Amino acid sequence: MNEMLAKRIIPCLDIKDGKTVKGVNFVNIRDVGDPVELGAEYSRQGADELVFLDITATHEGRKTFVDLVKRVARNVNIPFTVGGGIYELKDVDTLLSAGADKVSINSAAIRNPELITEIAKNFGSQVATVAIDAELKDGEWTCFLNGGRIPTDKKLFTWAKEAQERGAGEILFTSMSHDGVKQGFPNEALAVLSETLSIPVIASGGAGTMEHFKDAFTIGKADAALAASIFHFKEISIPELKQYLAKENIPVRLT
Repeated sequence: MNEMLAKRIIPCLDIKDGKTVKGVNFVNIRDVGDPVELGAEYSRQGADELVFLDITATHEGRKTFVDLVKRVARNVNIPFTVGGGIYELKDVDTLLSAGADKVSINSAAIRNPELITEIAKNFGSQVATVAIDAELKDGEWTCFLNGGRIPTDKKLFTWAKEAQERGAGEILFTSMSHDGVKQGFPNEALAVLSETLSIPVIASGGAGTMEHFKDAFTIGKADAALAASIFHFKEISIPELKQYLAKENIPVRLT
């Protein structure tokens, strides 16, 4: 098995006021626990990467979050991405200096696409993950801002292509209609993205069973799959998931 082609399993930790929380369809938030402990546990279990999203990235929360990133970096030995409240190069620099490997930008990239270019130019494309929250409406995937609250005139496939051209290292695509409802990933849209782009595509939103992951990799052709609640609430364990995927002939990194 070519290690390069291994499909990645990525737990996502949504952080609010220094705690890990989880909602359904972006609402009904509940507390899940300490992000540093959870991250270290996922790292031990064989997660390939981690994503930490500061979902209330106010100015107040920013300092707390940077401290958290430092603590995560000390306790986790796999790459991790941080997102939330990143508006300028200085924010990226602060988070990378605190120990993050990559940053994820979403609303800021839509509002100021030049930011993608600047991050790629200053820190390298591998640092720039562009996250896209989109919803299928009338046959078109529309991109949203502000944690899925504000619709934009951008469409998923054209925006993802533009992000790639501007230097994004990967695309993290969350289907808002699928998020937290555990009915599977948006595989048709993922397949289109994977075929259109030359950079990795991370599937997000909808994982409920091990089969959903398999489908994201086979039907959706995704390079990585991200999930939150099924890992946080121990519905699926990462070692079990990876054993299952390996049996299904999907290349994964087994610890």
